[in-house]
Amino acid sequence: MIDRSFPSLLRAPVCAAPMFLVSGPELVIAGCQAGIMAAFPAPNTRTLEEFDAWLARISSAVGAAPWAVNLITHASNDRLAGELEVIARHRPPVVITALGSPRPALETAHGYGGLVIADVIDLNLARKAIAAGVDGLACVCAGAGGHTGFLSPFAFISAVRERFDGLIFVGGGIADGRGVAGAIAAGADMVYVGTRFIAAEESLAAAPYKAMVVGAGLDDLIVSAAVTGTPASWLKPSLAAAGYDLQSPAAPPPRNYGAPDEAAKRWRDIWAAGQGVGATHAIEPVAAIVDQIVAEYGEAVARLVRLAGHQPGRNEEA
Repeated sequence: MIDRSFPSLLRAPVCAAPMFLVSGPELVIAGCQAGIMAAFPAPNTRTLEEFDAWLARISSAVGAAPWAVNLITHASNDRLAGELEVIARHRPPVVITALGSPRPALETAHGYGGLVIADVIDLNLARKAIAAGVDGLACVCAGAGGHTGFLSPFAFISAVRERFDGLIFVGGGIADGRGVAGAIAAGADMVYVGTRFIAAEESLAAAPYKAMVVGAGLDDLIVSAAVTGTPASWLKPSLAAAGYDLQSPAAPPPRNYGAPDEAAKRWRDIWAAGQGVGATHAIEPVAAIVDQIVAEYGEAVARLVRLAGHQPGRNEEA
């Protein structure tokens, strides 16, 4: 069983976000060993046998450290039942659900004491997930890479916290420790950091993808539904290289999250990134990235404490 207070035991309340064709066992293990939480999406594995092997490898390597697997619970994921059977065997501490109701994962994860976190992009989805009985919400906000959200993280956190006392993860353009501190101060418990880890040495991303992230900035992003049928944040140069007209993208294809080979083919040379893209300046080990985020987070928290201690009237009251 995992206690909901686990964020306080981490070096910083950060989860290396699950990223399609980026997050794999090496990144998850390295993140856990560096003192944060890390996750990977099930569609990164081509078969249930490979999914089983990844979970076995991660659980063996990280021990009691918190980590997560991200499931697509959309109806088109025809291997979801098999993925849940694998999860029941290996018992990842946290299961994150996306693009569908969290209900299919609840019985399995709660059966062994795991937590279920539901990805949500608006209050309507948040209400449905809360009613289903999730342990937490991952509020995907404006600035997130891949399938993105549109709400301000500060507004979203505030609105969710009014009606929910469970865990709140938040993601969207947060790539350094200062952003992490801001999100925690606003009421979040954990922060998704995704784009910052694309160029990690342990990432599954192709070398040209990592190089593009290192050289990219905010002006190199575009939000489009042309690739998957759902609005997502992409690196413009990769779309242009794939033949997309950035002024008039092609009509979106039908969604089919149950065909990983086709999804991989479509995404292989079309690369996602979020608004934290400018924080990456080199290809580095996960440990070095985490060290920097932890140092920035500590400095930001200290600054908040210092500023709070100098509020007018505070010293007089003391």
